[in-house]
Amino acid sequence: MSDSAALANAYEDEVGHDLTSGYLETLALIERLHRLLLDVIKDEFERLGRFDINSVQALLLFNIGHKVMTAGELKSRGYYQGSNVSYNLKKLVEAGYIDHQRCDIDRRSVRVRLTEQGKEVHRTVAELFRRHAEELTADKRLRPEGIDGMNRDLRSVERYWTEEIRYIY
Repeated sequence: MSDSAALANAYEDEVGHDLTSGYLETLALIERLHRLLLDVIKDEFERLGRFDINSVQALLLFNIGHKVMTAGELKSRGYYQGSNVSYNLKKLVEAGYIDHQRCDIDRRSVRVRLTEQGKEVHRTVAELFRRHAEELTADKRLRPEGIDGMNRDLRSVERYWTEEIRYIY
């Protein structure tokens, strides 16, 4: 049982409130979905015979896409946390998936962009997500209005958590 699921069970026993239990279920689902997303990406690359990149790195390349950005921008846009992004960027540069250059203005900052090899990984992940979106909507597992409402609610939680972090100190 995951930590958030155990927390949900313990808190439900203590409080028993429908809204709270629904919120805790959402947290557990978010946690499980993220882990499953990484497994889905890993399985796709294994199916293609690509074992030179892990799912976290593939998702990082997908999120960089056609942009040129710094590690700090990746963190501030909410893609990744501190040392995780630095470690993976270093590995991706070494493997030839990312090109990096020092910024002319701030020499401490490094800007990254995908190489052709990185763009190939980006296309693979993008195609995987496109295929899943089509299949999920075709068999009515996801409805456009359901996706819109779900995204609106999750953005609201994201804003709330961001405010909690910023104003707690």
